[in-house]
Amino acid sequence: MKRFLGWAVALSCGLSSFAQAQDSTTEPEAAATGDAVTGSAAVLRGLDKVNGRTADAEVAIGGSTELLGLLVTVVDCRYPADNPTGDAYAFLTIRDPNNGAVEFEGWMIASSPALSALDHSRYDIWVLRCNSA
Repeated sequence: MKRFLGWAVALSCGLSSFAQAQDSTTEPEAAATGDAVTGSAAVLRGLDKVNGRTADAEVAIGGSTELLGLLVTVVDCRYPADNPTGDAYAFLTIRDPNNGAVEFEGWMIASSPALSALDHSRYDIWVLRCNSA
């Protein structure tokens, strides 16, 4: 029992010093990372998987458009402040215009569209970039 208590005390002391060390290292890392800038519009690309047709659309923040038979609403679009041509990400809501069913809702990342993708049998839609003007 004494051995167990000794291990518990040693472990808790070690974890507390580890947590303090983690806190001190994450603060500068968080400060060093660039902030995201909100764009004025998102540039999207859609693919019809049946006939291979693609279409691009620029959608203003808060706006909606019909892209290849789906209604796409852009809630927000952001990109790194220190790298405007870098990795953009947008919050999209994609609906079926016939019945209003939500097919996708969430953040989509331009460089990794499969990370959070639209799961539709016929259409693919992904973010290309954010426009700032």
